Amino acid sequence: HNHAHHSNEQLLHLVFGGELKHGSTTEFADPSKLHVVGLYPSYAEARKAWQSVARATIDDASIRYFVVHLHRLMEPR
Repeated sequence: HNHAHHSNEQLLHLVFGGELKHGSTTEFADPSKLHVVGLYPSYAEARKAWQSVARATIDDASIRYFVVHLHRLMEPR
């Protein structure tokens, strides 16, 4: 059984971020104010979006953006 990812396979990724709690690396100060950048069909596209928002907020150390590998979390019901 071949589990290699084919380039045409849709692998959803979510890019989001916001202001972190003081001293935290993953907890947000106000989850209701999270900035959802978008959903992307591949890691490469998600990474591009992540880089542009990360660059735009580089001067604010309290703001961080993340890439979530949604395809790994999606369970067929």
